Amino acid sequence: METRLSQKVAFVTGGARGIGAAIVRRLANEGAAVAFTYQSSAAGATQLVAEIEKNGGRAIAFKADVADSSALTAAIDEAARVLGKIDILVNNAGVLLMGTIDSYSLEDFDKTVAVNVRAVFVGAKAVLPHMGQGGRIINIGSCNAERIPFPGASAYAMSKSALLGLVQGLARDLGPKGITVNNVQPGPVNTDMNPESGEFATALHGIMAIGRHATAEEIAGMVAYVASPEAGFVTGASLTIDGGFNA
Repeated sequence: METRLSQKVAFVTGGARGIGAAIVRRLANEGAAVAFTYQSSAAGATQLVAEIEKNGGRAIAFKADVADSSALTAAIDEAARVLGKIDILVNNAGVLLMGTIDSYSLEDFDKTVAVNVRAVFVGAKAVLPHMGQGGRIINIGSCNAERIPFPGASAYAMSKSALLGLVQGLARDLGPKGITVNNVQPGPVNTDMNPESGEFATALHGIMAIGRHATAEEIAGMVAYVASPEAGFVTGASLTIDGGFNA
């Protein structure tokens, strides 16, 4: 049966677990062939590929540290060689390293920028030779780009705020090529990085209009929409899906 993304090829960074794995599953269910990177979750990556293939889809996993520009570019090039092209890039890989400025190390700062910002630029640049009219570049940002109601997340918030300017500029650069560029900005999502339990989660729920974490599948649904033909007029946007965290 034809689905929205039949004949499309997607590449997802950090796709072996959490939000990334949900995105890989959803795009595969929509009909896309999906390549994705992982860094340390080899077992999860293997299991996810097997799951998608069992359901009649196609998936390929690449071990690559997105902070290594050569490794990320090589993975994108190889995925395009094997699958023929890349129509959809989802820059999902990210790190959350907490700490107030008096204790935050420059090493953690540099890693945050390398993964959350530089890798997004590298991925977008690397995919262009393999992407044609109707292409989609989608970044997983954060509602914290626009609101931080707690201490210890200044570097993380800065890295996600950087994507606001990047996506607007890239939308201008790539619009003439028929490629849209957007951010999806989740609020708290129930993953290993931010589980829906404990004192911190309860505090987050207290400032939200909908007092719960999102599921990874809810974020994947927004990504699938932005990746779809229906979203062809959406570009340069930062689409918040946060349960009213920023309301």
